[in-house]
Amino acid sequence: MKKVFKGLVVAAVVTMSAGVCLTAAADTAKLDQLLEQVKKSRTAEGKMNQQREQEFLSDRADKQALLNRAKAEFAAEESRGKSLTQQFADNEGKLAAKEAELIAAQGTLGEMFGIVRGAATETIGGIATSNISAQYKGREELLRKLAEAKEIPEIKELEELWIALQTEMTESAKVSKFEGNVVGLDGNAATASVTRVGAFNLISDGGYLVFNADTQEMQPLVKQPESYIVADAEAFKNAAAGEVKPVYIDPTGGNLLRLKTQEATLTEQFHQGGTPGYVITVLLFIGLLIGAIRFVSLSAASAGVKAQLKNLGNPSEKNALGRILKVYHDNKAVDVETLELKLDEAIMRETPDIEKGIGIIKLIAAVGPLLGLLGTVIGMIGAFQVITLHGTGDPKIMAGQISMALVTTVQGLLCALPLLFIHSMLQSKSNSVLHVLDEQSAGIIAAHAEKEKA
Repeated sequence: MKKVFKGLVVAAVVTMSAGVCLTAAADTAKLDQLLEQVKKSRTAEGKMNQQREQEFLSDRADKQALLNRAKAEFAAEESRGKSLTQQFADNEGKLAAKEAELIAAQGTLGEMFGIVRGAATETIGGIATSNISAQYKGREELLRKLAEAKEIPEIKELEELWIALQTEMTESAKVSKFEGNVVGLDGNAATASVTRVGAFNLISDGGYLVFNADTQEMQPLVKQPESYIVADAEAFKNAAAGEVKPVYIDPTGGNLLRLKTQEATLTEQFHQGGTPGYVITVLLFIGLLIGAIRFVSLSAASAGVKAQLKNLGNPSEKNALGRILKVYHDNKAVDVETLELKLDEAIMRETPDIEKGIGIIKLIAAVGPLLGLLGTVIGMIGAFQVITLHGTGDPKIMAGQISMALVTTVQGLLCALPLLFIHSMLQSKSNSVLHVLDEQSAGIIAAHAEKEKA
């Protein structure tokens, strides 16, 4: 058994050794194949690296050539810059020498040039805004050119300056009519006949015009002066040659007229009073209405009493005295004391109708100034609030509140003054009527007492 077992073991070992030998032979072939591929790759990379090296060397030669050429150009430009610098310095010297020669050659002309430039600078503003430029346009362009010139003006330019200044002086003394382009308040332009009064005013059919130096256009005033001033201006414009007509002129050349347009009208001033002003106005109208009604009523009562005085024997129920006399006629049989009481009662019955409404007028006359004072206080409070927010740098911001304060004060006084006069007049008329009633009542009582004693 041992021999058989050994035989089996030997056979197994031999079999395994044969398998290993076959596997080793197969791996060696693959390694040879890999080695061959590595060799081929190294050969190909070597060729590629040689090609790259050749290309690099070629590029480096080109770049070196460009660098050499740039250096040469830089050296040439640097040399040219030095040459130009030297040339510039030479030219500066020549220019300074020429300027010195020019100044020497100008002599008194240089002084004249300064005078011309100064005259142009001084007059350009006045001529540009002058009303004469509305008729003779373009003069300021020459003056502006001379004012900014750095060279000696030519003879022609000096003549133009002379003509421009002479035109301003000559036309200032003339009244001239011409056709001009007038731009209305609606923006539409139209040709109109314009009368120019020296350099003071421009007048057209609608009233005074102003000349806008920026747009070189004539425009009507936003707000014309009072109607009688405009009427005189239109009459002056339409006057025949040689006819003398008065006209109001603006010595500032239109500046006062422009300021006039900013003035508040009577209506605008009324609305500046605000709510206190409206209340005062309503009270004033109520007081005037009551005063008018009471004036008519008291006048009628006074006329009735006067008529009754002429006919005491025939009392009428249509007047206060007649009604008092009627009481007497109805109570002739009573004693004096009773008659006196009845007459007093009748007078007291008539008194409220006679004095009706007079107290209200007095009350409104007293309340009006108080409301004006209230508006003043409100306006001043508003003014101080504006000062707190915006400071005092611009008085126009406070103008609205201050206007309210002053306007309400005026409105309060205007309410009180007429109502006080009306109250005094009505009080006097009512006292007169009551005095007649008292007088007649006392006379009746006295006559009745004498009858009783008799």
